[in-house]
Amino acid sequence: MTDIQAFRGIRYDLGHVGSLSDVIAPPYDVISPEFQDELYDKHPANCIRLILNRQEPGDDDASNRYSRAARFLKNWQNEGVLQTEPDPAIYVYHQQFEYAGQQFTRRGFMSRVRLEPFGEGNIYPHEETHSAAKADRLKLFHATKTNLSQIFGIYPDQKNTAQEILEAEIVGRAPLEATDHLGVVHRLWPVTDVKVISEASAAMGPQPMYIADGHHRYETGCNYRQELLDAGELDPNHPANFVLMMCVSMHDPGMIVLPTHRLFRGIPALTSEELVAKLGDCFTTRVAGEGSDLAHTIWESIEIDDDQGTLGLFTSKDERWTVATVTEQGKARLAELATDRSSDWQGLGVSILHKLLVDTLLGAAGHPKPKYVHLVDEVVEGLDQGDDGEAFPLAALVMPATLEHIRLISQHAERMPAKSTYFYPKLLSGLVFNPLA
Repeated sequence: MTDIQAFRGIRYDLGHVGSLSDVIAPPYDVISPEFQDELYDKHPANCIRLILNRQEPGDDDASNRYSRAARFLKNWQNEGVLQTEPDPAIYVYHQQFEYAGQQFTRRGFMSRVRLEPFGEGNIYPHEETHSAAKADRLKLFHATKTNLSQIFGIYPDQKNTAQEILEAEIVGRAPLEATDHLGVVHRLWPVTDVKVISEASAAMGPQPMYIADGHHRYETGCNYRQELLDAGELDPNHPANFVLMMCVSMHDPGMIVLPTHRLFRGIPALTSEELVAKLGDCFTTRVAGEGSDLAHTIWESIEIDDDQGTLGLFTSKDERWTVATVTEQGKARLAELATDRSSDWQGLGVSILHKLLVDTLLGAAGHPKPKYVHLVDEVVEGLDQGDDGEAFPLAALVMPATLEHIRLISQHAERMPAKSTYFYPKLLSGLVFNPLA
């Protein structure tokens, strides 16, 4: 079962910092060095100093960006910049945003969720993780003893039961509000009513939870918990048994998944004719036209067809677009290549693109990491500008994995290829922190 709990969150005191918009930040792993500098300059108490402190000359094992983050956290608490919630709360969290000309509001709530090692409970991953990122976050856990950013969890609940219980409690109440650098409006309401929290917790109990974003931080939470357990410092109610998580129903109207298109590097340049020849009977193909701008028309057609097996491919050698759709022969070839993977995994557009088309048919396994972009305009811009003066030899428009794919593949105990999903908008850091001690 999914065990959620209220907690006494640590939040900014607006009397000290002024606008909440000045002290929030996106997740650490999407912040460039240039944007890190902007956030440092935006406000002396911006949470960038906690989640992604700068490296400084002379850093060593005793004094470094992790110890500085811990010092900022402690000082801000002592100075009243940060305050601790007087009562345990669950935090209703709305994000209002625009995509493709439509307005959306994604609704969820932040709470503590009891940690379960993947494969041993009801919480499922869908992405691979990397040891370096987990080591980095573990150092921050040790230094601050605080969850500074929330995990993004999604769960199947057609009636949105838990969310509606919490929504009824915040009717007519003014939220805390922040607007991020992309114009997304974030609203937060602490809910402290014990009865309401109990009802929401009961509604969540039977639900499985799928990690949408924050796999490294979730696994780091498990590792941190295990260290304390091994040291004999953990009882069943210790806060390190839990992790801060944003919980969103997979059926919430604002829950959308965006594509991640690819601009490939380091593979041989091809014409559309050469590409079609290499694809053979694994794909049906049609040359759709010339010019990078045609990407918009091609993507609109792919979206309407809603077929994971259809890809839009741009060959820079002749600046042509080819639309390719996997055939039964192609599916059979992929099944031979990925015998250890389920048919759900094999049916993903990103699996077809990478495992079958690029790695096998183009013979480009081990190619450099592509440039990942989410908007078709970014594809066009990348093709027009190139990569440090060099053209991207191949671009691919690919459908995103759906929420149902995440559920099925996670339950198969499989991990999706990199960048199979992109959940927009990102969750803010700085709205509330979760103490682990």
